[in-house]
Parts: sequence; structure tokens; C-alpha cells
Amino acid sequence: MFRFPLFIAITLIVAFGGGIMISLYALDATQGFGAIKLGAWEAFPALQTVEADPYAKSHRARAGKLLYGSAEGLTFTASVDDEGGRLNANCRYRISGQTPPARLWTLFTADNGGNPAAVKTGHPSALNSWTVLRQPDSSFSIEIAAVAQPGNWLALPEAGTFRLVLTLFDTPTAGSSGVIDLAMPKLTKTGCGNA
Repeated sequence: MFRFPLFIAITLIVAFGGGIMISLYALDATQGFGAIKLGAWEAFPALQTVEADPYAKSHRARAGKLLYGSAEGLTFTASVDDEGGRLNANCRYRISGQTPPARLWTLFTADNGGNPAAVKTGHPSALNSWTVLRQPDSSFSIEIAAVAQPGNWLALPEAGTFRLVLTLFDTPTAGSSGVIDLAMPKLTKTGCGNA
């Protein structure tokens, strides 16, 4: 007598619960379609525009992040180094080269959700184009490690995996189709542990 209503109730719980879980997973798994990968760096140029796909719009709404106009900014993230290894706080990395043309750029370490990473108090968790030390040819080298390094240094969280977020502000490349031809800085692993 109660078997059929119980079967319907379980079916509805599985259907609605499974649908909600799959939707949340899809929103967390991707920022949308149309990714451009340049070495270790990945960007979604259409993410900020009206033409963004529904997943990208949902991701933006859920995260509550600041939106840039099509030529105001472009955000690149790196969760792997140039050789494809996952970025790990137990290792040391170096970013070297130049960024694409931009009036200002910022670089910071982030957790896997894209939020600024928790580093020790007083350690630099972000750099920008005005504070970075440069070579005479305008190139730069930034050491990324948990312990202090000479020159440009970006601190890491104490453990776990992380991401790097590079945002170009007021850049002509954000609104153009030439994003694929950009030369991004190299991201190389320089060692792990005590080695």
C-alpha cells in the first residue's frame, strides 16, 4: 500500500537532488566556453560580454565578481606550469618575460576557487606593473615561493595547490580577436621541497 508512494518520493528526491548537484558541479567545473590557452595561462575573453554563454553568466552571478567591459580588462589564470604540472605550494616557480600591452596589470596567488590565497602576515600576496622591478628591456622575473626570495617575490600559501591570477587592465587586446597571438610570460618550476 505504501510501496508505490514511497517509490515515487524516492524517485523525485533522486531526480531533483541529482539535478541540483549536477548543476552545481557544472557551475564549479567551468567558467564557460571559448577558453584561450597560451602556455600555462588561460582566459575567457567572452566571459565579460553580452555574448557570454549561459554557464558563464551563471558562474559570474554565483561568484559575484566585478565585470569589465570588453576593452577594460582581461583576466588570465594559471593552475599549471608551462610543462603541465599542477601548481603546488611545496614547490617554487618563476614567472619571466613580459606581459601583453596594458596600462596596468595585477598578479596575485589565489586558492582553487579564485579567491586571494591566505599567506603569512606581511608577506607579499600580490604584485602589479607599477611595483615590479624590471630589466632594461622591460622584462621582469618574479620568484614565487613560500620563503622570501631576492628581487620580485610573491608569497605562497603554506600548503596545497593554488592558482595565479593575472589581470590586464585597459588593454587593447581584451577587445580584439588577436588574443591568440599574445606573448605571455613563462611560468616554470624551479624546484620542490629543499631541492
